[in-house]
Formats: sequence, C-alpha cells, structure tokens
Amino acid sequence: MNKKKLTFIKSKKLLNLDNNAKTVKGQKFNYMTAILYLASWVNSGFNTCSSASIGCRNACLYKAGHGAFNNVQQGRINKTRWFFLERESFLIQLKKEIELFIIKCNKKGFKPCIRLNGTSDIPWELYGIIQSYPNVQFYDYTKSYKRALKYIEGKYPKNYHITYSLCEDNKKEAFNILKLGGNISAVFRKYIPTTFKNFSVINADETDLRFLDNVKNQVGGLICGLIAKGPAKKDLSGFVLDAQ
Repeated sequence: MNKKKLTFIKSKKLLNLDNNAKTVKGQKFNYMTAILYLASWVNSGFNTCSSASIGCRNACLYKAGHGAFNNVQQGRINKTRWFFLERESFLIQLKKEIELFIIKCNKKGFKPCIRLNGTSDIPWELYGIIQSYPNVQFYDYTKSYKRALKYIEGKYPKNYHITYSLCEDNKKEAFNILKLGGNISAVFRKYIPTTFKNFSVINADETDLRFLDNVKNQVGGLICGLIAKGPAKKDLSGFVLDAQ
C-alpha cells in the first residue's frame, strides 16, 4: 500500500466524551472520561497495535457498539491517517480538545481522565501530550511488554497508568508483570472468578477506571477480569480464559 496516496479528512472532533455505558459508570466516582478511538491497520493502512496477537485481532471490539456504523469507522480511519500523515497538526487539535474537556469537567464538577488508546496501542508517552497535563489522569491498556515494564519501573509520568493485556501468546510475560506488582487485564469466557492462578481478580466491567484498581493486603498485581464480548465469545486461540 502506497501510504503517500492515502487520503483523509481532518476530523472536527477527536475525543469521545463518556459515550459508552462503561465509561459513564465512572461518573459515580466523580470522573468524566474522554477516549480517542483510532482504526486498525486493515482499515487505515497503519499499524496502531504492533503487539496484537491473532486472538486479539480476531476478538477486537473495534466494530463493537457505535463502531458498527460505517460513518464511525470512516471517522476513525480519518483520525488514524491524520495522526500518521500530519502528526503536528493532529497533536495541536488533540491538545485543544483536551483543554476544552478540562474546562467542561471543571464546570460540571468532575475530575478529567483520558484514555488515548481506545482501540489502539500507541506509545503516547513519546509525544508530550501526557506530560503537558500533569493534573489530568491518563490511562491505557497495552500488549507491549516493554511499555508495561517501564511503567512498573516508574519510568512513565506519574499521571499515566498502564494495565498490561493478557492474550494467548504472552502469558509468561503477563504473570511476570503480576509478580512484579503490575496489573493485567484478562478476558474470561462465562464468568469472572475471584481468583485465578493464585492472584486476585476484580470485575473490570464495572468501570473503566483502571487507575483506581486495588485490593487490600494484595501480594503482587491484580487481574482485571472482563467477560468475553462479540467475536471473543467464539475464541479458541487461548485469548479468552476459562475460569476454573
């Protein structure tokens, strides 16, 4: 694919504010959430999830909810191509929207939190966005073991929380993250257990505020359990776990 010939329209809006049932739940904890949704490589021509496994790609929620609509998918493609082809203007627009989001949160009495990888896995710590807003809580999920280790080692901004995502080909790495005290997310087939492999499990479907996750007297990290949804219900790759 000749990326120089890819076309896009600059989006009027990059961030979505509390636009799904899960993020809205965060308001009872006094947080309003803004999320950036980008497109996958198959759709946009750019790899936004370099560490994605086969199971992860097949179970991707990119087309779930509002993502099932063609206009939403095209909007995400436009955002992704804008980020990769004209990054400077993209980041300027993103900062403008973050500042407006902060103002909105202040007016409504909420604390702002932002997830820039709603459907991607981009190392946002490299682009100065998170560092520019030290009083805003940012958080993401990642399948990058390197990024997860850096987070545990305290090499990321204090306002950036990372949860490592378990899949069928990184279980050794995921349980090492747990042993080191980091949290991981895991998808379960039918129900979310209270423990798995001797680690505590919480119901991460109750809220998306991963930076608030903790268990008293917890030794090691925490498993943030999610119920399989959409295509993931049929997964046989090992991406989805069977609680026992």
